Amino acid sequence: MEVLGVDIGGTNINAGIVKEGAITGQSYVSVNAEDSEKQTLEFLFNCIDGLITNNTKAIGVGVPAIVDSLKGIVYDVQNIPAWKEVHLINILENRYNIPAYINNDANCFAMGEKLYGKGKGFQNFIGLSIGTGLGMGIIINNEIYNGVLSGAGEIGMIAYKNSILEQYTSSFFFADNYGLSAKEIHDRALQGDDLALTAFAEFGTHLGEAINTILYLFAPEAIILGGSIRKAYSFFKESMDQKINLFAYPEQIKNLKIETSELAESAILGAASLCFQKLEETIQE
Repeated sequence: MEVLGVDIGGTNINAGIVKEGAITGQSYVSVNAEDSEKQTLEFLFNCIDGLITNNTKAIGVGVPAIVDSLKGIVYDVQNIPAWKEVHLINILENRYNIPAYINNDANCFAMGEKLYGKGKGFQNFIGLSIGTGLGMGIIINNEIYNGVLSGAGEIGMIAYKNSILEQYTSSFFFADNYGLSAKEIHDRALQGDDLALTAFAEFGTHLGEAINTILYLFAPEAIILGGSIRKAYSFFKESMDQKINLFAYPEQIKNLKIETSELAESAILGAASLCFQKLEETIQE
């Protein structure tokens, strides 16, 4: 069965044709926070149009926002301010004449890891996406926990210091404090640049605080890191671990696993899994 998975991120829209658990074709386009709703939808259409075939049975989309997955409505996308209330399922189904399904992008990341990645071996784990923003997907007893409007896991919005956690545990931290992107800081860290190494040490401390909050709330078996900043894990792991080691209940974290995703596109695979799950339910009915 062939479906199309789409990951709408803060800076890019990535789409892939998924068949038998593998991505067989892929495309992406850049998006800008200042783009209008219509412009961003056109970028989405362009990304899909280059991939979709007569064999594509459904479209699954992960969105960095709260979503009504039953009605197919996306609300208040933080990184695309023009998306206040977008009836995305109706838009996609009317254009492509196949079923469409949506969920929060971090939920899709966690589902992708559960089905295809490092989450396979855990019943209860957190998928933590660190990139343009900070997103979290929650797996409890092998199932995604969505909460109301798929809004569970918005840990980045928790008050922290003089702002919110996301400002200290995503690309915002590097831009706000160093005037550079996370990628630029990473490139400099690879060259042994002292400023970059200091930046990642500070970042790791903040991320450790976020992880401790997660541990108090969910006591997971594992936390799987995704998003582009995970690629710099070796530079912030030490300071992150130092903060986690201050956790109040050492017995709880004795066997905690913190892993980095090895899937190139777990969010696309997770979005595609929305389709497989729904289509299988339809067949069983």
